[in-house]
Amino acid sequence: MKIDYSLYLVTNRLLMSTKTLGEAVEQAIIGGCTMVQLREKKISSLDFYALALEIKEIADSYGIPLIINDRIDIAMAVGAAGVHIGQKDIPADIARKVIGKDMLLGVSAASVAEAENAAKAGADYLGVGAMFPTGTKPDAGFVSMEELGRIRRAVDIPIVVIGGINKENAMLFQPMGIDGLAVVSAVIAQPDIKKSAADLKSQFRKGGCK
Repeated sequence: MKIDYSLYLVTNRLLMSTKTLGEAVEQAIIGGCTMVQLREKKISSLDFYALALEIKEIADSYGIPLIINDRIDIAMAVGAAGVHIGQKDIPADIARKVIGKDMLLGVSAASVAEAENAAKAGADYLGVGAMFPTGTKPDAGFVSMEELGRIRRAVDIPIVVIGGINKENAMLFQPMGIDGLAVVSAVIAQPDIKKSAADLKSQFRKGGCK
């Protein structure tokens, strides 16, 4: 099955403009989000599990893959489409052994070396960033457009960019061969989540127009 990475929503309940995360996710999907990553740091395992079940039901109803951030156990417990890990999490090759070959494995990368290692370890896609300053990860190191280009040339798996992505810069990436935008506040924190998702997706695709 071909995965559409074009607009990849990363959740944050502290930023959402709606009363519930389920409502935020559904509005984002209706607006055009093609993947959802449940990333909630300050939450108990039991609450994360319950939230994952709720969000998976919504995502499944629209045929959208649900990715779980970090928590391989919860991803497997709820039957998520995949898991996303960072450079300080369990190594990608071990994660691949644990989840098997059928679940998606996403890995964060900020350099050519990290990208190549992730690809060799069995990652299905990369999350590259932070591309621009972002309030959701203020301590994140930046990836230059030049380094992004080098990463794109070094690996042949899909890449989504993350970190400060918005309507003003969304069109920069498709001409570089980038597969999608990973967004948090640019969608989930907006008063009109559905419209914000639709606008971002449109801007991303405009970048590919000749």
